[in-house]
Amino acid sequence: MATYVKFQAFVEHLAEKVHNLGSDALTIALTNSAPNVATNTVLADITQISYTNCSARVPTISSSAQTTGTYKLTLADLTLTASGGTVGPFRYVVLYNDTPTSPADPLIAYYDYGSSITLADTETLLIDFDSSGGALTLA
Repeated sequence: MATYVKFQAFVEHLAEKVHNLGSDALTIALTNSAPNVATNTVLADITQISYTNCSARVPTISSSAQTTGTYKLTLADLTLTASGGTVGPFRYVVLYNDTPTSPADPLIAYYDYGSSITLADTETLLIDFDSSGGALTLA
């Protein structure tokens, strides 16, 4: 199972109204270079792999709500599929917000898969966003 790691700038971006997690277009990026949680703030800080042979990378927001003061963002699981060639290698799946323009493409968190993954043509990877615990919670 992948390990969730939050980017530090995400907290500031929330406080400064950069994100509307209930309606903005969240997207994932793939990288084989370890992100820096302290200094990476936007997608341009990430060294991405080529997506030429990769399926859509946009998760669906299932719910965005709070209960008794705890907010939970729930994303539907996303299956990446290699089509027409290989995808990767990559180790990190980065969740970012594709909607804001200032700053553009702010980072939210990444999932560390522990070792590099390469998808051969027609192979898939299920990104499990944890429907019970949520992709992220704020208390």
